[in-house]
Parts: sequence; C-alpha cells; structure tokens
Amino acid sequence: MPKTLEIRVGAPASALDRFEAAWHLASGRRPPPSVRVLSFESLPLLLKTLTAARWQLLERLRGAGPVSVYALAKLLERDYKNVHTDVRQLAQLGLIEKTPAALVRVAWDAVRAELRLS
Repeated sequence: MPKTLEIRVGAPASALDRFEAAWHLASGRRPPPSVRVLSFESLPLLLKTLTAARWQLLERLRGAGPVSVYALAKLLERDYKNVHTDVRQLAQLGLIEKTPAALVRVAWDAVRAELRLS
C-alpha cells in the first residue's frame, strides 16, 4: 500500500476539521492509504526547514534506496558533516528513517503539499 506524506502550512486548529473529514470518509469504507501529516505554522518556517539542498537529498535518497550517510554525501557531492546534519534533521521530522543496519532511506512514495492562505 502506498505511503503518502502530506506537508501543510497553516494554523494547527484546522487539524480537527481534517480529522473529522477523514473520519467521515473512512467510515463504512475500506481503510484509507497510510498518510502522515507534517504541519508548519508558516511558509517561511517550511522553507527554512525543507531547503533546496534537503529536498535534493530526499530525491536522490529515494532513487538510491537505503545507503549510509557517507555514501549519500558522496552521491550528492557534498560535505559529510552537512549531509549528516541534514539527515538528522530530516529524520527528526520523519521525512527519512534509519534502518537497523544504520542506513537511511525515504519511506514515502509521495509527498503532497497544501498551502492555505489565511
């Protein structure tokens, strides 16, 4: 079953509305696909957290499959320390995960973004 990560920008209060809509959609039907939501309070915070370099890291890692941080740094042609920092931050956000063999991988098949204007 495909796994989707939703990235949203907006007030946390709208989370209850989304939960209620999902509940009604799921009732009486087969379970919806696995979805995880990552919310940011503002677009500047999203852009500060998910930089162009980190997005490229996610894309390359998804294509490469599970690799060590060292191998990922080589693949990206970036400094190991910077890649390690980015991997740690992305792992804390749940955008990537570490395997039992100390490799990193992207667990998502798709990332959807929703940006709401207040």
